[in-house]
Amino acid sequence: MQSKAKTAITPTRAEDYSEWYQQVIKASDLAERSPVRGCMVIRPWGYALWENIVRELDDMFKATGVKNAYFPIFIPISFLEKEAEHVEGFAKECAVVTHHRLEKDRNGGLEPAGQLTEPLVVRPTSETIIGDSFSKWVDSYRDLPILINQWANVVRWEMRTRIFLRTSEFLWQEGHTVHATPEEAKERTQLMLDVYTKLAENYLAMPVIRGRKSAAERFPGAVDTLTIEAMMQDRKALQAGTSHFLGQNFARASGIKFQTAAETEEYAWTTSWGASTRLIGGVIMSHGDDDGIILPPKVASAHVVLMPIVRKSKDRLKVMEFVESLALELKQKFFHHRRLVVEIDSRDIGGARGWDWIKKGIPLRVEIGPRDIADNSVLIGRRDSAHTEKISIKRDQFVAEITNILDDVQDNLYERALSFRTNHTVTIDDQKQFYDYFTPENADKPEIHGGFAISRWCGSDTCEAKIKEDLGVTIRCIPLDSENDNGTCICCKKPSASQVVFAKAY
Repeated sequence: MQSKAKTAITPTRAEDYSEWYQQVIKASDLAERSPVRGCMVIRPWGYALWENIVRELDDMFKATGVKNAYFPIFIPISFLEKEAEHVEGFAKECAVVTHHRLEKDRNGGLEPAGQLTEPLVVRPTSETIIGDSFSKWVDSYRDLPILINQWANVVRWEMRTRIFLRTSEFLWQEGHTVHATPEEAKERTQLMLDVYTKLAENYLAMPVIRGRKSAAERFPGAVDTLTIEAMMQDRKALQAGTSHFLGQNFARASGIKFQTAAETEEYAWTTSWGASTRLIGGVIMSHGDDDGIILPPKVASAHVVLMPIVRKSKDRLKVMEFVESLALELKQKFFHHRRLVVEIDSRDIGGARGWDWIKKGIPLRVEIGPRDIADNSVLIGRRDSAHTEKISIKRDQFVAEITNILDDVQDNLYERALSFRTNHTVTIDDQKQFYDYFTPENADKPEIHGGFAISRWCGSDTCEAKIKEDLGVTIRCIPLDSENDNGTCICCKKPSASQVVFAKAY
């Protein structure tokens, strides 16, 4: 009987994907649960990954004319009440501050005191309070457009949480813009979706489908919501970024008016758009394997770890001199406008050291011992290859080619993820086949179960709701590049010209 191969993470993805995800986060030192229910502590290795994502996004935002600002974390409850659909969409997730101090009780404990005149909501999103500022900043068409982004934390009181994917507090950016015409606002909405697509595919190596949300899945209060949807390795969809055309809804609620060139007064047209730390969850579930995470080099917390191999004390000085000089040389090189980040791990813990870095997903592991130095070589392991697969390469060649190697890892991760999505995306026109595809009892039959189903939908809320109730499947998006042709709705069989992406989702 063949013995089971050892993996660094247990259970494996095939055994229990949800628990595998939790164990990967723990083993990789990305984050951990906090004492506050539903919140997380992002550890340095995870925060460095987020910083790199932030840096790339921030540069792309600014290239389109966006400027950063900051707005209060507390929002008067009356602000949310101004936009009925918006407050209804977030009401059940709001954390509310009702008192402004603590006092000792009779037992020596603390209790809230000093009730606020008006309760304050801890920021679930900032359309309303930013709209208040915009109403003061805008007077004339000459003041437009306003292009603002905020990097901040957000609180949405979630009942069922999962680190990075859904937590009560998370980090994100939220962009908010004001325009004189609907055409300009729609153009900005599309432009920001393009930015998110570039981040996901070019930096996170995560292929996405660009599309429009159905009315039921739209951002509360928006006229239109554009989205990018990625497939995770359990074949569920992850919404990786959204961009919203808000029309004049929030402008009316906040009083954002301007005098036109014709000297008439009109409400402005606004947009909002955001992406969050759930992108880290997307990286884990797009590329991770049964040994841990695999970080795309363009956003990796570090690019390479140098591991000196010293078995005799007399060799230590010589090996460390080689390692440190190589590290200095590598740190002078740039990989896509960022200096190479090099770790040196000289811990004497045997094979556990290599496994630590495998679990942490660093793109390149480099072992250097006396024999390698004698040959002026290094031994390289790529994280996108089997952990037993290592190649010896001359030091000078490694220094010259390291950025090409990292590019190859980046491209390989994208192609693997794209191939996985392609292999688990089907076009379905038959209702029974559609239901079989998403029936849980077929979960052990990957050839007929799960993934993305491209099917027609008549546009009815009733059909959309029935499929969600029956199967737990939602319309992820109406692809922007979908072809319109004749067919029938997968649910009611009425004529339908549009195809949509159905999937189970996070």
